[in-house]
Amino acid sequence: MNNKILTVREQEVFELLVLNKSTKEIANFLGISEKTVRNHISNVMQKLGVNGRAQAVVELLRLGEISLL
Repeated sequence: MNNKILTVREQEVFELLVLNKSTKEIANFLGISEKTVRNHISNVMQKLGVNGRAQAVVELLRLGEISLL
C-alpha cells in the first residue's frame, strides 16, 4: 500500500524548493508555468493543513516525503 501524500510532480516541486529554487526557476526546470508551480505548492499546503511553504517543507521532511539530500 502506498502511503505517499505527494504526487510525483508535487514532490519534484518541493525538492527544488528545498534547494532554494524560485518559483520561476522551478517552472523553467520542470517545463511548466509559474502558476502551475504555485498551484502544486498550494495543493500541498492544503493537503497538510499548513500555512506557508516553510511549514509545508518542515512537515514533508518530518513525514519523510522529501529529503535534504
